[in-house]
Parts: sequence; C-alpha cells; structure tokens
Amino acid sequence: MKSFFLVACLATSVVANGQIRNNDVYEFGGQINTSNVRHEVRIPMVDGLLPLKCDLHAHTIFSDGAVLPSVRVTEAWHQGLDVIAMTDHIEYRPHIDILKGDLNESNKLAQKAAENRGIIVINGIEITRKKPLGHLNALFINDANPMDIEDPLMAIDIALEQGAFILWNHPGWPDDESKIYPVHKELIKEGKIHGIEVFNEAEYYPKSFDWCNDYNLAYISNSDIHGLTSIVYGAGANVIRPMTIVFAKEKTTESLKEALFARRTLAYFNGELAGDKELMAKLVKASLKMTNVGGDKIEVYNDSDISYSISGNDKTYLFPASKVVLMTQPKEGDFVVNNCHVGQDAKLKLTAEQLFK
Repeated sequence: MKSFFLVACLATSVVANGQIRNNDVYEFGGQINTSNVRHEVRIPMVDGLLPLKCDLHAHTIFSDGAVLPSVRVTEAWHQGLDVIAMTDHIEYRPHIDILKGDLNESNKLAQKAAENRGIIVINGIEITRKKPLGHLNALFINDANPMDIEDPLMAIDIALEQGAFILWNHPGWPDDESKIYPVHKELIKEGKIHGIEVFNEAEYYPKSFDWCNDYNLAYISNSDIHGLTSIVYGAGANVIRPMTIVFAKEKTTESLKEALFARRTLAYFNGELAGDKELMAKLVKASLKMTNVGGDKIEVYNDSDISYSISGNDKTYLFPASKVVLMTQPKEGDFVVNNCHVGQDAKLKLTAEQLFK
C-alpha cells in the first residue's frame, strides 16, 4: 500500500508540473528552472522605515537600450530590486521606424510585466541634451508626450506640472569633468532639480557628494543600463547592481515618492555607500549587531548584505556581509567607516561608544 501511495504521488507530481518523461522526450523540469529564483539583498530597516532597493535609470529598445521593458522588470526582480524606472530618451530613439508607440509605451509594457511580481515600476523619461544642461530624468510622470519639445527647460516645467521628481544624471559624463553650471544652479534655486546621480553604471563623481550636501539634494545611484545586466555586471546569484536605497514608510509608489522628495536616500554600488551622515550612521548601527561573549570580547554580526571597513586606534576592522567577527571591544577612540562617503573628501566618523556599545 505504501509503495502504491508513493507511486501515485510521484505520478501526480509529474502531471502537476507538466513534465514529459518518455522515450521520445524527457524533460528535466523544475530542478534546472531558475526563472522564479530571486536574490534578496538584505538591508535592515532604519527608524521603522523600509529600505526599498531602487534603480531609477534604465533603458529599453524604445530608445537606445537592447532589451524589452519586460526584461528590465524580470532582471530587477531576480537581482533583488523593489523598484525600477523606465527612463527612455525623448530625443534619441534609433528604433522609432520599427517601434511606433508613443513615448509612454515602455512604461505601459513594464507596468504590465510587473503585475504579480511585487516590483514597483516608476513611469519616467530622460530629457537628453548636451552639456551644459546634460541629461535629466523626470520620474513619476503621467504622460511623456508633451515633453517632446525643442526647449528642454519647458519640458522640465511640464514634467514638474505632473508632479515629477527631477534627477540630474551622470554629471561627469561624457567629458570626464564634473561641473555644476549656472543652468543647474538656477534650476536648483527654483526647486526644479531634486537629486543628483552620484553613481552611474560603473563610475562615481566625488564632487557631486558636496553638491548634494550644499544644495540639499538626494543622493542617487543608478545603473543607466542599456544592455543585459548579466553582461554589464556579471551573472550569478550574488550580483549587486547599482541601486538607491530609499527609506520609505511603505512599499508603495506614494511612499517612495514622499521618501525621495524628503531625501531619505543612500547611494550604493560596488561596496561603496554615499549619503547623509545621520542616515548613514543609523544604517551602519542597524547592520552591526554586538553581543558580549565574556570579558572584553564581543561578537559583531553584520546583519546585512553590505560589507563595512572601519578604521580606528591604528587598526582596520573588516565586517563582511552576513558574517560574525570576534574581536576585543574598543572602549574609546574615533573610527572612520572607509566605504561610507558623506562628502567629497569626508567619510562617516563615529566614536567607539557609538559603534561598539
């Protein structure tokens, strides 16, 4: 009876999975199917706020990207993101003769692909000009078509009328010179730029850290991805692409937008963090959990997927992601978190009491 029950269960399982197994065709099935496997990037909550992992700059075949919007959504889900924005160029659309949809088409297709995926898709567009203005993303828009006009400043105003968050993209590209021009200062003064992309693809712009601080703008990190992320950043379960960590009250578009305008963001890529020092300090403290194991010995558990390098008292301590470090508890001194940038030439500084208590 037990053997019959086991055979029946196995037969039911094969039928349920839709696998063909005979001398003509033998399907391996679920054991080689990775289509529903997600790498969860673990980042702790701060002050009860959710750390939403976001890429707010991505391209598809509807401008100069190489993939469909649905692929962008699938990549984002696999690689642990919570949010992705479609930001195809208004002015540069090399496939326009084949793809005759309106400027909102990539957003529409991405929204459809994100259904039942748990991914938030932000409607966006990239206003593309040469320097001095450069490139700017308009996020949370309703309709990109009215922005297809000659005057980029008017396009920005139209986006703002739709409630857009305006992001100044890659200020050091394409001439390897990071410079804030009068047009940017005027737009910032008028409240028409809300954040700066301090990390882009595989580079960052140290000067822009000070601009975020001086002008009270959000730190942003994005991939600006055009090809496949697996080719640009490598394949594998532990790939971490550029992302902006946005600390939001809820996982909703409305909460995300509120948090971005409130500048509760940290830029992260390639092991480096950049952002507001108070928010950064809270993240480090939430990540490193201390346990006294007797005498002056402590175990430090890094409860996140971000590794930290901390120097002080003539030593450098490494706290790898998701690992425990046994060490003597420092009682005094000042410490620098080497991979946490809070300005062009400034790293996060904490006292021994702040860090190791």
